[in-house]
Amino acid sequence: MKHINIKVIGKVQGVFFRASTKAVADQMGVKGKVKNEKDGSVLIEAEADQITLDMFVEWCQKGPEKANVEQVLVEDGEVQNYTNFVVIKKNLLW
Repeated sequence: MKHINIKVIGKVQGVFFRASTKAVADQMGVKGKVKNEKDGSVLIEAEADQITLDMFVEWCQKGPEKANVEQVLVEDGEVQNYTNFVVIKKNLLW
């Protein structure tokens, strides 16, 4: 199990990016969370095995149909042992 933080930059808000990310994460078995950031980016915390995370990041580089992803930043993080994947609706504390 590995944990990564993914920051997706571009036209990624208002294009169903979070909902699509959850659908893909659930399909792949990725656990974690996704939320919109004030700077217009989307922040994702994801946990799975390395191969699954590689495929997940590859999807993030394209995103849903109406998204225009300019940049994806990935960094390792500490495993949180998430039990599912959730969409954070408001800018609440993680």
